[in-house]
Amino acid sequence: MKSLLQGLLVLCCLTLCETPVLAGEVHLSVAASLKEVINELSDSYTRSHPGARFLKNYGASGQLAKQIESGAPADIFISANVEWVDYLKGKKLVEPSSVATFTFNTLVFAGQPGKASSLRDLTRLNRIAIGSPKSVPAGEYAVQALKKVGLEKQLEKKLIMARDVRECLMYAERGEVDGGFVYRTDALQARQARILFTVPQDLYPKIIYPMALTGPGAKNPDAAGFFAFLHGNEAKAVLAKYGFAAQ
Repeated sequence: MKSLLQGLLVLCCLTLCETPVLAGEVHLSVAASLKEVINELSDSYTRSHPGARFLKNYGASGQLAKQIESGAPADIFISANVEWVDYLKGKKLVEPSSVATFTFNTLVFAGQPGKASSLRDLTRLNRIAIGSPKSVPAGEYAVQALKKVGLEKQLEKKLIMARDVRECLMYAERGEVDGGFVYRTDALQARQARILFTVPQDLYPKIIYPMALTGPGAKNPDAAGFFAFLHGNEAKAVLAKYGFAAQ
């Protein structure tokens, strides 16, 4: 009996060793502004691929990139600008051949109606939410726009730093600031805040959302499958539904 139990124990151990414990697990690190899009697309994907399991990490693109650099698990990275994908590419942490454009967006200023109708009007406001430019692409775009119109110094003491674009919108929704720089897609989901004006496109670089497979992601069949799915027509339709631009 003892030898039989020992034999079964060895067999179980061998079986466990041969079976990937994390089979089907896909780690996503995605810019916060894409939360609803990726939630919907991952849910749709699991309906046709029931073995896939998604672990999602949403946040500021720079923060996510630094986490990946520090060893945080990630199979797919989607940034709100090309800078952070290029950063990880330079660190050899993403597969260069996988880098592709996922979608595009527009920078707007959102807040309570009547607060402002142009960048010049911001000098009359007291508190303005902006994503920390060091890690939040929307904040970096906003700073570039303010510099081009010569308002950076006039407004620097009025700027309230936020961890990501969603926090900017939350401040505007609650009335804790007079308004905030957010993406058009975020502002469209607001309940209280409204788009007060669109920041002129010639004041900042085009907002591109690149995506890439990491080293581990390229070796993960489920991650590669979902990555291919993100290139498809269903993904394009969901992006359009949430106000993202195809080009």
